[in-house]
Amino acid sequence: MRSGASDKPVRIGGASAFLMDSALAVPQLLGAGGLDYLIFDYLAEASMGLLGRVQGQDPKAGFGPDFLTVHVGPHLREIARQGVKVIANAGGLNPAGLAAATEALLRQAGLTLKVAYVDGDDVRAQVPTLRASGVRDMFTGASVPERPVISANAYLGAFPIAAALEAGADIVITGRVVDSALALGPLIHEFGYGPHDYDLLAAGTLAGHLLECGAQVTGGTFTDWREVPDWEHLGFPVGECHRDGTLVITKPAGTGGLVSVGTVAEQLLYEVSDPADYIVADVRCDFSQVQLEQVGPDRVRVSGARGRAPTQHYKVCLSYDEGWRAIAYQPLIGEEAGAKAERQAAALFGRTRALLRSHELPDFTATACVVIGAERSFGAHAQPGGGREVIAKLIADHPAKAGADLFAREQWAAISGMSVGTSINLATHVLPVTGLILCLMPRAAVTPRLTVDGRTRALPDIPGEAPVPVARAPVPAPHAPVDAAPVELRRLAFTRSGDKGRLFNVAVIARRPEYLPWLRAALTPAAVRDWYRHLGPEGPSRVERFEVPGFHALNFVVHDALEGGINASTQLDPAAKGMGQMLLRFPVPLPAALVPATA
Repeated sequence: MRSGASDKPVRIGGASAFLMDSALAVPQLLGAGGLDYLIFDYLAEASMGLLGRVQGQDPKAGFGPDFLTVHVGPHLREIARQGVKVIANAGGLNPAGLAAATEALLRQAGLTLKVAYVDGDDVRAQVPTLRASGVRDMFTGASVPERPVISANAYLGAFPIAAALEAGADIVITGRVVDSALALGPLIHEFGYGPHDYDLLAAGTLAGHLLECGAQVTGGTFTDWREVPDWEHLGFPVGECHRDGTLVITKPAGTGGLVSVGTVAEQLLYEVSDPADYIVADVRCDFSQVQLEQVGPDRVRVSGARGRAPTQHYKVCLSYDEGWRAIAYQPLIGEEAGAKAERQAAALFGRTRALLRSHELPDFTATACVVIGAERSFGAHAQPGGGREVIAKLIADHPAKAGADLFAREQWAAISGMSVGTSINLATHVLPVTGLILCLMPRAAVTPRLTVDGRTRALPDIPGEAPVPVARAPVPAPHAPVDAAPVELRRLAFTRSGDKGRLFNVAVIARRPEYLPWLRAALTPAAVRDWYRHLGPEGPSRVERFEVPGFHALNFVVHDALEGGINASTQLDPAAKGMGQMLLRFPVPLPAALVPATA
């Protein structure tokens, strides 16, 4: 890696959390000045299926167009003037195409920035081998279906990005890499981290994990949303990364938002399963003992990540065609609107099934009615009252587009032939359904490649090691207080939740360290599973609980609670963004002396 690197902190701006993040991030971060890198994360699991379908229509597409038109293209002159380097996984399924388009923009602007791209992650050609080997989904155990494959990508690591920077690249475009690799790659390059510097690689991974979701770490989606000022001008994050692995999360001066121990802790556990064994391509991370310290206004120091050798596998995200879906949104107004919506949905599904038979088409593969406005998402914990104004989201999945089209047309009949109070349909769509498999494949079967200055070369990879069980400190046995007073969780903790395929995680972070034993006593895996029992046909299959003593938190992984993954789910919240909110009224018995004074 880079020789003669200094001890000067490397300043990285997190400028995008997803394909279509705010257009304000880049001018804000560049306006503040002093950055070394801008990183852009474009690729959630859902994005791969979306980009795959776009590429199916146009082989020259398959990358994130906003990179050219919104995020980077309009700011190339200022990026060049400041000497800021750009790292983005916006290449999606076509990094070469985006690199070529970026080079064309640079020529038009008369700029000489060097563009490199990393690929080798696309393993669509190896899907038959994966099927034949009997590979299974890493969470559900499902096999790879005999369906048309839309995308299949291994999550590459950070060393190819570092190699691109070492080759002099100013802009590095990748396909599917681990999200956090976008920041770890620059740190490997700047500080000369090697493949066996596991603690430092884990610290760099943590820096990337905190930065890659943009404003989620600077007050976006924070539990205490009223404390976050000026959403209109919310600041995007800046990480001040030190050679020793410590990090300060901050944001540009004068911007809205908030950087606090709470905002950083929530993002730290976002979409993490076991915090003591967070596995990425370059290292197995232990974040369970991480320390968070408020060192100034909107400045949080992060330290204490530890690492172990990487595994012998890459994670693979495989998306496939799963038929067609009709979606209709029907407003219903009046008494018992929720009950009317559910009866109307059942009648429309039944009526269209008769039409399917008359057209000699098979039955629907799935149907669902989601009543928006009646708290159906909360199950048994819904609050009484209201429900006189709802929207029924009706979903009908069918193997053929003709079957979905039948439902999309027939559901219009409800406005004159079913429930009183049914108003004009807000929107009707017929869309393809994308299934998702998350699995593992041997590292030896994947070859990362780097292209720079018109030359492509294969990159050596770290072989990895067979994983060994994680040593865990004993946890105090939970106990119930003698003088118990039930207190709602929202008064005692922050929460953050997010999806991964058919599961989601919920982090519960104690507002005060002394609350943690009582949270542990109340929030048993069985109690949390029961709280979410309304999710899915049979409720969650199981719940795991992990300890995070470094910042007084618990992390729950709720299995088989999201049907079909984010692209195929019929639920109101397929990304599981609201699952932590659903837990906030969970009653926690607390000793009277610890009950907070304010509501």
